[in-house]
Amino acid sequence: MQLTLFENIHKKVILPLVVTLFFISCESNFNEVRKINITELNPVGEAQDFDLKYTDSGKIKAVLISPQMLDYSHLEFPYTEFPKGIKVTIYDEKGNQSFVTSKYAISYSVSNLIDLRGQVTIITHDGKKLETDQLYYDQQNEWFFTQKKYIFTDKGNVINGEGIDFSKDFKSLDTQKINGVYSL
Repeated sequence: MQLTLFENIHKKVILPLVVTLFFISCESNFNEVRKINITELNPVGEAQDFDLKYTDSGKIKAVLISPQMLDYSHLEFPYTEFPKGIKVTIYDEKGNQSFVTSKYAISYSVSNLIDLRGQVTIITHDGKKLETDQLYYDQQNEWFFTQKKYIFTDKGNVINGEGIDFSKDFKSLDTQKINGVYSL
């Protein structure tokens, strides 16, 4: 059986052209579908020279100052990043001030956990001082902890250790792997 000229053109030219176009368009659509599931790690907000005052019942409870804040609240596990560090002043019910500083901080809103890194220092209103390279703060339980090396100073006593956790007012303190002299 002899193919007509139209059938010949159809089988040799048009059909391969249609199949090629089909695969090209499918590939393009497939790439677009894959892009939908990719979340870019760009912040939805950015603040420079950030100064936040936290109040409760008209009283200032804390002041957070940072050169830069990046807001990643659009992600599945949202967080706020302070890549240039933080300085926090915390006020107790009597108006006493304690200070927290670090070179970097990140706050995870789902877990209420804050990760402080790089020359982390806490100085309380009554003279206690803690220095470490990394410290976590559990906002819900008002509890600090680290497994890193630290130096804790209180009334001239110095404790060096590795691993510590404590309440925000230092009234409950659990140290691990310590050395130094401490008078009770």
